Amino acid sequence: MKKVLFLNKPHPLLPERLEAIGITCEEDLHSSESELEDRIGDYFGIVLRSRISLGRDLISRAKNLRFIAREGVGLEHIDTDFAESQGIAVLISPEGSKDTVAEHTLGLLLSLLNNLSRADRQLREGQWIREANRGVEVKGKTVGLLGYGNMGAAVAKKLQGFDARVIAYDKYKSNYGDAYAQAVSLEQLHDETDLFSIHIPYSPANHYFIDGAFLERFRKPIYLINTARGMVLNTADLVEQLRKSKVLGAALDVIEYEEGSFDRIRPGDWPAPMKYLLEADNVVLNPHIAGWSFESKKAHAEVLAFKIEALFSKLKS
Repeated sequence: MKKVLFLNKPHPLLPERLEAIGITCEEDLHSSESELEDRIGDYFGIVLRSRISLGRDLISRAKNLRFIAREGVGLEHIDTDFAESQGIAVLISPEGSKDTVAEHTLGLLLSLLNNLSRADRQLREGQWIREANRGVEVKGKTVGLLGYGNMGAAVAKKLQGFDARVIAYDKYKSNYGDAYAQAVSLEQLHDETDLFSIHIPYSPANHYFIDGAFLERFRKPIYLINTARGMVLNTADLVEQLRKSKVLGAALDVIEYEEGSFDRIRPGDWPAPMKYLLEADNVVLNPHIAGWSFESKKAHAEVLAFKIEALFSKLKS
């Protein structure tokens, strides 16, 4: 009997699809990593978001494990190299939330350029301020995308109709330009961008990929949007560039100071850069919800069901 353990509440479509091919599905929404040690070896597969970290020690106890399925994109909390060295497939479902992230990115961009969050707060406080909240149009601007995978490409597609030019740089790809975005060098991205949107995955090589030196290289002042991962952007350096008006405004769905589960911000006193962001009126902040829609929940399930079914069929043949 093949068993799969869900460590976060799944969309019902996924266990239904797995049970239809003869896999028994179980849930454990509360156990800690240490509490899973003695029984993780019972499972053929693990499905999770980010509640639990799957490190080398825990994976080494999973003697029957054949796949780890991450509902989403980020793999920072999974030792993927060790898992794959043990013959364990690591599956992700970025296709499931690409449209949600793209729509949210545009929402953040429009909120930032039109001062929507600030104007809303001011009006609730009894202030009727118009001139200081005059907006900036997307039309005629150059949108620079850092990363052109599922998310970046979806953003480029949804920007059609805004009469903006879209360029993209992706160090992991070649020949990726299409009808929605022109592939450019990193130098050209820095030279031509007005509105900068980040769509690269986190990895040790991408830690603080966007730092003070990176931001200084933009020829023009920019607006910055990050719906990727908090740790790809050095927050202290961002604050410095906000103070200098090299960055005219920032919209951050992801924050460097998130905990590893992505579900909480680090407790205790805020670091100074975070305090600045919380008080700045040209900064929009979200609690990591860009990929968080009802539609994406189901779409992640559909994508993972397809990938697990294909893996299961391959292992049986």
